[in-house]
Amino acid sequence: MRILIAEDDERLADAIARGLRQKLFAVDVVHDGARALVEAAVTEYDVLILDVMLPRATGFDVARELRARGARVPILMLTARDAVSDRVAGLNSGADDYLVKPFAFEELVARIQALLRRGDAFRPTVLVVGDLEIDTLALTASRGGRRIDLTSREYVLLEYFARNIGRTLSRAEITTHVWDDNHEPSSNALEVLVGRLRRKIEPPSGQAMIETRRGLGYALVAPATTAASQGSARPAHQD
Repeated sequence: MRILIAEDDERLADAIARGLRQKLFAVDVVHDGARALVEAAVTEYDVLILDVMLPRATGFDVARELRARGARVPILMLTARDAVSDRVAGLNSGADDYLVKPFAFEELVARIQALLRRGDAFRPTVLVVGDLEIDTLALTASRGGRRIDLTSREYVLLEYFARNIGRTLSRAEITTHVWDDNHEPSSNALEVLVGRLRRKIEPPSGQAMIETRRGLGYALVAPATTAASQGSARPAHQD
């Protein structure tokens, strides 16, 4: 799951981002409304967290503009103001929920999870690829009914693959999603991460699910698809 935080209080934004990353979310942070509109236009987010009093464009303005563009991403509005008129204004601008500062971090997480549970039919909370299942609310994965023990980054990568089943994801796309905008992975970090994930989701004698597409990137495919396209041979991996 990927979240955009638009908050002009940099210390608060960084604290929220750190907490959400520990909860296995990929997080991007901006500090003004105009930048939030740009990021929301070029990146597919699962939730937007917007402060009301943003410079260059308020949270109300951002929500209203995104809804006018047809964006259906859930929006959680943050504000230091608790007047009923402000809450109504936020909801009328297109926000889905409203949280008044100061707030407990666990309440923020609960609000985010509630928004995700309301997700549209085209963004299911359980992703199924063959006998592999990813529960995006519980943040767990299993194959053939057997729980797979994943690190936080392995889970983020697997969910990203599953949401883009069959599509070749470039190194740049994966790196940006898995490490987000505030982390710079080492040169071979992606290969190491993909290799670890392969070993966990692909039994030694089973069919490959993560394909290396030379010069292009990687793709997750259902086992039956792999068998049909590759025959009985197991494709070579590049970890």
